[in-house]
This record gives sequence, C-alpha cells and structure tokens, in this order.
Amino acid sequence: MLKSIFAFAAALCMSMAAAAQDTAFRFVMLSDTHIGNETGAEDLERSIRDINAQPGIAFVMISGDITEFGADKEIMLAKSIFDQLKVPWYIIPGNHDSNWSESGCNTFKKVFGSETFAMEYHGILFLGTGCGPSMRMGPGQIPREHIVWLDQQLKAHPDKNQPIIFVNHYPQDSTLNNWYETLDRFRGRNLKAVICGHGHANHHLDFEGAPGIMCRSNLRAGKAVGGYNIVSVMGDSLIFNERTPEVGTLPAWNRVGIAHTNWLQHPPRPDYHLNDTFRNVQEKWLVQEDGDLGGGVTLAGNQVLYANTNGYVKSVSLESGKPRWEYKTGGKIYATPLVTGSHVIVPGTDQDIYSFNAANGRVQWHFTTGKAIVSSAAQSGDLSIVAGSDGHCRALETATGKLRWDFDSVRGFVEMKPLLYNGLVMFGSWGNDFYALDAATGQPRWTWNSGATNRMFSPANCAPVATGGKVFIVAPDRYMTCLDAATGTQLWRLKDTANWVRESMGLSEDSSKVYVKTMQGRIMAIDTHAPERRILWTSPVMLGYEICPSALREYKGVLYVPTQSGVVYALSAKDGSLRWKHKFSNCAVNNIVPVNEHRVLAGAADGRIVCLEIK
Repeated sequence: MLKSIFAFAAALCMSMAAAAQDTAFRFVMLSDTHIGNETGAEDLERSIRDINAQPGIAFVMISGDITEFGADKEIMLAKSIFDQLKVPWYIIPGNHDSNWSESGCNTFKKVFGSETFAMEYHGILFLGTGCGPSMRMGPGQIPREHIVWLDQQLKAHPDKNQPIIFVNHYPQDSTLNNWYETLDRFRGRNLKAVICGHGHANHHLDFEGAPGIMCRSNLRAGKAVGGYNIVSVMGDSLIFNERTPEVGTLPAWNRVGIAHTNWLQHPPRPDYHLNDTFRNVQEKWLVQEDGDLGGGVTLAGNQVLYANTNGYVKSVSLESGKPRWEYKTGGKIYATPLVTGSHVIVPGTDQDIYSFNAANGRVQWHFTTGKAIVSSAAQSGDLSIVAGSDGHCRALETATGKLRWDFDSVRGFVEMKPLLYNGLVMFGSWGNDFYALDAATGQPRWTWNSGATNRMFSPANCAPVATGGKVFIVAPDRYMTCLDAATGTQLWRLKDTANWVRESMGLSEDSSKVYVKTMQGRIMAIDTHAPERRILWTSPVMLGYEICPSALREYKGVLYVPTQSGVVYALSAKDGSLRWKHKFSNCAVNNIVPVNEHRVLAGAADGRIVCLEIK
C-alpha cells in the first residue's frame, strides 16, 4: 500500500514538472489570516513579502477569516498589510469577520470595497462570495444578498461554456446551511473548481462532483513559519503547491483535473417531509427578502415589521404578507423593531436610531450615535433604551428622540436587547461584562464579570430573563448563571458537561420556569425558585446539534422553540412533549411571535418571513 502511494506521488510530481512549462498562469490562495491572533499580523507580513518576491504571480485571492474578531482595528490593520501586495488581490469575509462585527459588517465592506468579487483572467471567471453567520451564531451561511449577487453575475456572463472558479470561506457541503443554493446555480455551467478555507489545512474535497480544494491557514499554528498555496493553472489542471514563506516551495500536494465536472445526480437537499406529518400547520404566506433577516419580526396590530441587511425597514400585511411601506437606511440592520404606541424604533448600523410612524413609515426623528448599532431597542415607560457599539447606552424620549441620559462606560460593543426589570436596565457586552443601570437615570448599579479573558465567551448575545429578584444568563462559555438582580451577587453558576447551554433561553408565562436550549439539542425547564439549578423537566424532543442564539417563547401553555435548521417547534409548556413542528427554511430562525393560539409568525436568517396557521 505504501509503495503504491509513493509511486503515485512520484508520478504526480514528474507529470507536474514535465508540464510546468505549459502553465498558463499562477495565482496565490491565502486564507484564515486571523489578524488579531497573536501571530496573525507577523505571519501575513512575512507571506506578503514572500509573494512580492515570487516571479509570475498574476494575482492573490484571500478566502475569508481575515480577522480574529471582526473588529474595526483588525480590519484596518489587515488592509494596511494587504496593500503592500504588488499584484492585484481579491478578498471575501469569513465567519470570524462577520459573526462578531462591531460595525454590523459595514467596516469590512467600507475598507475593502466589497464583500464579493468577480473578475476574469485568461478567459476564466473567478467569483467569490462572503460567508457568515452574520452577527448571529449558527452554522455557516452565504448571505442572501450574496446569493442574489451571484445570480446577477451569472446572468451577466451567459456563456455556459466559460470556465468558472468559485471561492467561498466554507466548504460547499452541509456544514453550510445553504450550500445547495450555490451548487445548484453552477449546475449546467462550466464549474472547474470550488476553493475554500475555514479548516486551516490543505484537503482535496468533493462537492457533489465538483472538485473542492480547502487551503491551509496562513497562521504558523505552533510552527516557526506559516504558509500559503501557489496555484498553477494549466490546460487541464490546477496544481497546488504549499509555500513556506522565505523558506521554499513544497512538492505539489494536489492536482485537480478541470476538463469536466461529473455532477452527482439527485444529491441530498433539505428535507421538508416533516411538514407532511403535521398537516394541521399550514403556511398562510411566506415572504422571501433579497437580503438576510438580521433581527426578528414584530407584530404591530394588523402589520408585521422587520428589517434586513440591505438596510430596509419594512412593513407587510399580517393577513397577506403584501408590502405596506418600507424605508431604506444607510447601512445593514440587525435590530428587531420596537413598537411603542405609534412609534417604531429601529437602531441601524449607519449609526442612527430611527423612529418611524407605524402607520406609514415616515421618519419622525432620528438620533445619531458615534458608531454602528447592532442591538435592538427596549422600552422603559416613555423611554427607548439603546446600547450601542460606541461604549454608550442611551435613553431617548420616545416621543421626541431627545436624550434623557447617557451611560458612557460600556466595555466592548452590545448586541443584545436590554432587559428591563425592577427599575434596572441590564445587558451584556462583547467586553465580558454584564451591566445593570438605573432605568430612570442611567447611573450604574452593578457590573458582573465571569472572569473569562476570551471575549468570545461574553454574555453578549443571549436574551437574559429575570424573576423573583433573580437574573438568569446563558453564554458561549456554556455556563448558566443566576445573579441577584439588586446587587449583581452571583447566586449560582453551573457548567453541565452533558447539557451545554449557549445563548438561547426564555421565561415561562407564570415565571416559575426558565427554559434553556442546549447545544446537544435538548430543551430543559429550570426551576426559578430553587437556590441552585434544578431541572423540572427535560423535553423528550431532540433537536440535534444547536447553537442558534434565539429566544424561546411561551404563549398560552405552548413553548415555541426556534432552531438553526429553519424548524419551528411547538412543545407543551407542562412537560416539553411535542405539539407540532414545521420547517420553512434551512437557516437559523431568529424569533417566533405568536399572534394567537392559531397563528404564529417567524423569521429566518436567510430573509424568509412566514405566517403559520394552526388548525
């Protein structure tokens, strides 16, 4: 066996060497530079120097995870390093650039000019799209607006014989929620290869018959030096050689034949057959937006309100889903609209907080902050409270937009909607802290910190709940924490290795239970009165692996559970038994809003809004 492997490798190297003079051109693939990582900047600078010294490099493509945390400083530092390249370069974001972005992914687009790229070289069409999740933890997802962009590019290049190479951060398989949306668009086209990163190692892959190539991270990963790939394009092949910067080029590790793609016939696709089991649940209407749904949907009388990542705030009819009004802001929106009286309050990543007239969508006022806002507003009496990305939490008079108070000492940016309880405003940030402010004055009452030094463990994207003088939090560190609401004193804190909580929870209607969703796919009811964590019941329904940070909602004895796979579950609040389930998307469900016992609204990250009727 080993002899045959060595013989194959030798033959491969000999054939590559013999054909080297037939190479049409060469380009570089960089991936997973993770600027913000301890060695990220140094590793990239070394690679850039090395690329500039290589003869005959036509261009460079960078396939995502440019930064560690999507921070503005990290993005600008990365840009300053890439600008040292002496050849053209093309870049797309990955999940690290979009999931924790303090700017709501606007800085990446502003600094680099785009989140996608399309260019032609030697007759080959190179297409690259970004990849999330964007601002909401979940499986990978190509943004809906990038799918629409891809359609536009393919329409602009109608020649189905033109060779295409597609670049994305994630592999085009089921690790990506909407992998099939790209692969189906390339069927019938002359797709030569799909190149990705994300896995930090070189691998030859297969995406339903299309050749897939995963390229290594540029990070040194415990070694003295990092690395990248040089790709040689020949008449019928792509040859991949790993390059150790300022050291040498390794023997070719992969040769991809690009003569013809043998597509797999009838590949698996998202299965909606579960809906056949619950025929009492029907879709009254479904809206498909051209952008992602960054936040949730809100019910306001006879209309449904939401916002998308194309910057639109929209209203549709509750009865039909048909448009009523819309307004275009200056940036992506990740907020769930807050309806208070005749006002609709929507913070935006264009740094403005908007108040719209609920009836017609006219702007009543707007308030400009110092940075993008990726959180939602909360109501406290006549105040709308918004915690932003600029270190401030502000209370504005809902009627006028006038600033009532301003707390200016938030560490890190805020993504959650503040919780109002017993005269307190409570929220977490991506600076590891959880704050409690006086709702009337904005004065700090207390701050809690778990002690974690990794900002990715911050209690920043859950919807905390409070009852009986206690505040309950779940966070990415997989701990559930109970605090004294008045003082911030930690009452109990537990990491259950068999039940990893993350960022999804809710409070029962009678406040006796906190519902939590675990990464293992369980739903548990926790006693709010007990002095330590006590499980009242564990649902017999298993959801599968779950990291969707969406709140659970009880309404008239039914517990509604959103999932990362586009399925809405309805469970008995008494014991967690299944009432019904319905799948309307294959992406993360942002929120579920019961209209009454027979009608439910839900929105998913891929821009789908559905109205379900239960008979």
